[in-house]
Amino acid sequence: MRAIEAQVGHPDIKQFYEAIHEAEDDHELQRVVNDAIGPSDLMESMRFDQGAVLRHEQGPGAPNIMRLLIGNPLTMRKMARHVHDAGSYAPVTILIDERADGVHLSYDRMAGLIAPYENAEALEVARALDNKVEGLLVEAAQ
Repeated sequence: MRAIEAQVGHPDIKQFYEAIHEAEDDHELQRVVNDAIGPSDLMESMRFDQGAVLRHEQGPGAPNIMRLLIGNPLTMRKMARHVHDAGSYAPVTILIDERADGVHLSYDRMAGLIAPYENAEALEVARALDNKVEGLLVEAAQ
């Protein structure tokens, strides 16, 4: 978690979206987003502590499971201009969970989600996003 947290931005999401809506032009919108992202060019939009739900049933020994919504609104925009449904998949989900054999990192590749739309431009952006996310996960796992 710490390795991922160090590489993504953590804006106050309410203030972030207020600033997005108040941006007077695209240049200002881009500044708002660029101020919110981290070194990986990604930001955390939300997190769900799914392990907390398990702990209520299983007690303090329950595994930790955290779901992070990570992305970059400007990247989503590049995909959505070609495939509107890209907004259903971005930001992406990263699942970090403890199992008996260690910590697992899960991620559904954006390219796999966008491929059925058969749009080369959106697929190119999706692959670039996958490279960023996968790089983040590989670095976190080391």
